[in-house]
Order: sequence, then structure tokens, then C-alpha cells
Amino acid sequence: MNEGLILRALAFAAHKHRDQRRKDADASPYINHPIALADILANEAGVTDPAVLCAAILHDTIEDTETTLEELEDAFGPEIATIVAEVTDDKTLPKDQRKQLQVEHAAHASPRAKLVKLADKIANLRDIAATPPADWSTERKREYFDWARQVVDRTRDASPGLGQLFDQVHRLRP
Repeated sequence: MNEGLILRALAFAAHKHRDQRRKDADASPYINHPIALADILANEAGVTDPAVLCAAILHDTIEDTETTLEELEDAFGPEIATIVAEVTDDKTLPKDQRKQLQVEHAAHASPRAKLVKLADKIANLRDIAATPPADWSTERKREYFDWARQVVDRTRDASPGLGQLFDQVHRLRP
């Protein structure tokens, strides 16, 4: 494993997300989320591929910061940037359309992008179950859990273990 590259990705993501907070009542630092993905992949799924772990750490930089794909390519190479691009939503589209496109594109993603997507959905469900966004109703939480299942059902072939882990977390559905 390339620990130096992973630490560089962590430093990059921490800098890019430095002013962002999660939507939970405590407004947790945003960087906790990408760290959770990498932790799920490395320590729960046994993923050792540094490109996947870096992409997990960087997965929201294009979508949620001023980071460009070119910037990621320059800093981390095309392999990692491509994985990040695969899991990045087009924020110029309406939210409902972005969510539908995630479902539609999930089955066609690369195996590496599917791993990142699986870890993302697991981390999000855990967060919603334990420390949900302060303004989310029970119905909205349920809708997210149901939508996440649609995405994961199209990605679980990348890792049966992560698919099973998602199923365990999904049982926490409000």
C-alpha cells in the first residue's frame, strides 16, 4: 500500500473541506465523512488498493468544493481522478435528477468506483441512523435509506462483503 499517497489525499481533502460541516445537529467536520469511507474500505472490507482508498478520501472534492478534475489529475494522476469522476454528481442538475442518475449509472461504474459508492452509502446510512441531519423528518430518512438501496443493489457485485455490510446497516432504517 502507498501510505504516502493516501496521506497526501487526506491532507488535500482536509484542506478542500476545511470550512465545511456535516448536516447533523453537532455540525461535525465534513472531513470525518471521507475518512469514514476509507476506514470502511480498509478496515471492514480489507481493501488495500491505494487508488480506491485515495478516491474514497477525495470522492466529494469535485462535487462539493472548488476542486476541478484537472486539479485532481495533476495532484493524484488520471487513475484516481477517473474513479472520483465516476462517483461525482453533476451539481448543475436538479437534486431528483442527480439521484435518479446515480441509480442508473451505478451498474455501469467500474469495480473501483462501485467500492467507493458502496462505502459512501454505508457511511451515510450510519450517519443518518446515529446523527441525522437536524431538519430531516422520519419520512425523509426512510426515503434516503430506500434510495440508497436502489444504488447499492446495482453495485454490490463489486464486493459481496460490502453488500452484506450495507444490508446490516440498512436494517437500522427508521
